[in-house]
Formats: sequence, C-alpha cells, structure tokens
Amino acid sequence: MTVKVGVAGYGVIGQRLADGVASQKDMELVGVADLAPTLSIRALKEKGMPYDLYLVEGADKSKFEALEIPVKGTFQDLLAKVDIMLDSSPGGVGLKNKALYEKASVKAVFQGGESDSVADVFFHGYANYEKGLGANFLKLTSCNTTGLIRAVDCLDREFGVDRVAITIIRRVADPGDYHRGLTNALQIDKAPSHQAVDLMTIMPHIEATGILVHTPVTHGHIITVIAHGRDGRKISKEMALKAFNGHPRIRVVRLADGFLGNASLFRYARDLGNPRGDMYEIGLWEDSVVEWGESVMFAINIPQESVTIPETIDAVRAAMETQTERLQAVTLTNKYLSMGKWL
Repeated sequence: MTVKVGVAGYGVIGQRLADGVASQKDMELVGVADLAPTLSIRALKEKGMPYDLYLVEGADKSKFEALEIPVKGTFQDLLAKVDIMLDSSPGGVGLKNKALYEKASVKAVFQGGESDSVADVFFHGYANYEKGLGANFLKLTSCNTTGLIRAVDCLDREFGVDRVAITIIRRVADPGDYHRGLTNALQIDKAPSHQAVDLMTIMPHIEATGILVHTPVTHGHIITVIAHGRDGRKISKEMALKAFNGHPRIRVVRLADGFLGNASLFRYARDLGNPRGDMYEIGLWEDSVVEWGESVMFAINIPQESVTIPETIDAVRAAMETQTERLQAVTLTNKYLSMGKWL
C-alpha cells in the first residue's frame, strides 16, 4: 500500500516534512500547500519545483504568477488526492483546517504548536505508537518533548523509570526568525514546564517536573534530565550508555571529539552534507552521564527544526495502519531516513 500524503504549510517544519515523506518508499508526497510566495516557496521554485504546489483559501494566485511559480491547484484539489495531511500551519490555523479534513474524510497529523484539542491522540512513535493505530487525527509533541521522550522511553523500556526532573535551555527562535527581536537576556518560565506535563500525558506512569530557560541562540535546545529508576532500581552510567548507544534516534557524542555544544552538532550535520544542516537524531553527551543514587543524569541536544520529522512519519504509519507493530513501524521510518548509520 502506498500512502498518499499532503503537507499544509511549507515553512520551517513543512519543508522538512515534505523531504521526509518523499524519502519513504511506501509513501507518495502528492503536494504541498501554502498561502504566499515566501522565501521557502521561492526556493522551491528555484530548485525546479520538485513538489507540486497548491494554494490555500485566501492566497493571491497573481502573486505566484508574477514570479512564474507554477501552481497545481487549490487546497481542496489537494485534499481530494490524499489519504492523510501533515499539517504544519501556524498555530491555530490547523484547528481551522481540521474542519476541511473532516469534510473531505482525510486523516491528519498536527504539529506540537497546535492546540491539544485538535487531535484524538497525543502521539509519540516510540512511546505510545499503539494508541495512534487507526486514529483520524493525531498531534505530535513539541520538538523538546519529542527528543526528551525518546531518551526517557529508551531508559524506561530497558530498566523502568518512575520519575524525571528536567531543565530546558531553550533557543529563543529559529534561524532566520526576527519576531523575537534582538535579545541579550535569559528568561525563565513558570514551573513545571509544559514539556514535563506533556511527557506525563504520553507516559502517565512517570512523574515529571521541569524548568525552562529561554536563551538568545537559534541552533538547538539543550535539556538536562535526571531519571529515577522504578522501585528503587539503580540505573548505572554503564547501563544507560549501553541503552542510548543502541538507539537509532540518539547519537551519543563526546566532548573530546569536538562536540562541545549545540553549535558543534549543527556544524557536524552540515559537514555530513545533511540538507539545511538538519539532524533527525538527538545528541547525547557521554560526558554528561552521571550516577546520582538510583538516578542517572544526562544532557541532550534537540535540533528543533527537524527532530519531529521521524515521529510525524511514524504517525502516518499508525493512522493508516500500514504497520501495526511499533518496532516494525519505527524501524521502517528509520531505514528510509537513513537514521542510525553511526551505530
């Protein structure tokens, strides 16, 4: 079965969703939809229009024609051709789009910035894949929560985890964004952070809390995590590293090798030739893994622009039930995204 997929919103996430879907051998990217001839759309045209473009309601087609950007049709035309939509529209727009998806009998996957009420299932490919099976509307966790859950789920499945405490050092905006202004300050949010609350929604058997600090950088978040072994079971550094090193969506790195922080990982992704300098995997510093009683502490890097792409593709597999078994599904996603090559 080849699943026909569309992408709504060809921005920071939408571009990456389109590329990710196009790499899946059992999926067909039918097209992408947007409102205006943004820089992303102009770049798409300059690259030879590898993806068909459809215009959402309110778009001024004459602006695209003036730039000689070919348009395949309307958003309604796209909905008539797909099985499922990946909605990466600005926050609030996805909720409005949901009515269109329902009318067209099309399933949809929404990104973390959308309201929780938009979906039937709050979804993560590794942690609760089974809950997404056959669902009409799924919502991804945020970039931070997605990467955090990968690491916590990895330990939980191997050893059992009952409590986590996190501190998020959060980039303030994506590269190229100006809406936050020019800043020279740190800002703290009220605790607990939504990432800790969201983790408990996906993994209700774990108690979580956390603090978030906004920082004036653009490439990646860093999260420190303290994970406590269930029923007092000790999770040693050796145990944790063995589990992390076997996970295809976690790249274990070392300071001695030059991975000094978020910028090192971004540069390495560019040196690898990854489009846009993207990494689908989270980075985890071996040097940060320490034992603290029964708990283990570690630090991870979250590449915020691309980290949710694998889990979004997992959501397509779950909603369409092309794979009903969790490991079979995530393994196929990983294969087509070339994840785990470093293992």
